[in-house]
Amino acid sequence: MPGKKNSSLDRVLGRVEALDSVNLTNLVQRLARERGLFEEIFNTLQEGVLVLGADARIEYANGAAQRLIGLGDEDLSGQTLWRLAPGLRPSLEPALGRNGVSALPVVAREFELTYPEPRTVRLYMVPFRMENRGGPRRFAVILSDITLEKRTTEARIENERTSSILLLAAGVAHELGNPLNSLTIHLQLMERRLKKARTAKDKDVAALEDSVAICRAEVRRLDGIITNFLEAVRPRVPDLVETQLAQVLNEVLRFQQGELADRGIEVEVETPADLPLVMADRNQVKQVFFNIMKNAADAMQPGGRLRVRSHADDDNVYLLFGDNGAGIKQEDLIRLFQPYHTTKAGGHGLGLMIVQRIMRDHGGQIGIESKEGVGTLVTLQFPRRDRRVRMLEQG
Repeated sequence: MPGKKNSSLDRVLGRVEALDSVNLTNLVQRLARERGLFEEIFNTLQEGVLVLGADARIEYANGAAQRLIGLGDEDLSGQTLWRLAPGLRPSLEPALGRNGVSALPVVAREFELTYPEPRTVRLYMVPFRMENRGGPRRFAVILSDITLEKRTTEARIENERTSSILLLAAGVAHELGNPLNSLTIHLQLMERRLKKARTAKDKDVAALEDSVAICRAEVRRLDGIITNFLEAVRPRVPDLVETQLAQVLNEVLRFQQGELADRGIEVEVETPADLPLVMADRNQVKQVFFNIMKNAADAMQPGGRLRVRSHADDDNVYLLFGDNGAGIKQEDLIRLFQPYHTTKAGGHGLGLMIVQRIMRDHGGQIGIESKEGVGTLVTLQFPRRDRRVRMLEQG
């Protein structure tokens, strides 16, 4: 086997000077076949494979390595890796050591590459030396693209954290219902006693009745807030049905038009009549639209304008909500989806987190662009209902 000590090939190479032209030709052909076999094997691998000299000169690079670090198909032998991929230098140069002697027997780390596109790469490097041969050590480098793996892991962690927070918040809201029920009962008892005391024609009785009425109204309002909150944050599997997003949007706008008009906010909507269908839970999508439009309204002064546009491509349907409000500071923009982070007085910081969860549950995404003093653009991306069918047909 290749690489085995005292193999037949080693024995032949040991007496190559004694070979005649026929045997030498056969040997060269055999070496070419074995080299071709190994080239094919290494180029089949999805992981990038590099062989480096002590000075970071490339002695071998398979096809995956060339694609991963943005190299062409030209012969790379003798070229310095630092010149071709400067982003690798901080990760590899310290590990190469001096005079080809690595300070560590094995190097494993993750780093970011920005060319030819942003990605996360896991690197595994091992020094080696050809057996029975002198010379400096070489280094075998294995590169694995873990961009998708890392994104999936981060999304799973974020979903688990979001679900935990929402369950905790739902539990707290549920517990608040108990004292509210107690308050309601005692207010009812107070009202009954006040009715009996009316015969005394005490002026204080009328004042107490007014106070009790106000308390009962506030209790009802708090109960309504908790009910709506529980409905919004309690994780539920979406009931997906064929949905025309423009219809759902119009329903929410009809419900919101009174409040928006009172605030002096103008709404412009442009949605094509033939917008493709999506699979969605209408109530959850309404919650998404309501939260986004409420955020936009809160960010604008009277005379502000909310513009809603939509379009579709082969895979997705997009809804864009743009306002000319106060905008969002850059330091706040990266924290928008964190629980309990809010820039609004009296805000609970859960609205956008709930929107993000609903969009993920629908297989979609939310994107936010904003500039302070200019406005904010929110983009919702929903998968088309017929996307999977079309992909199967193409396959």
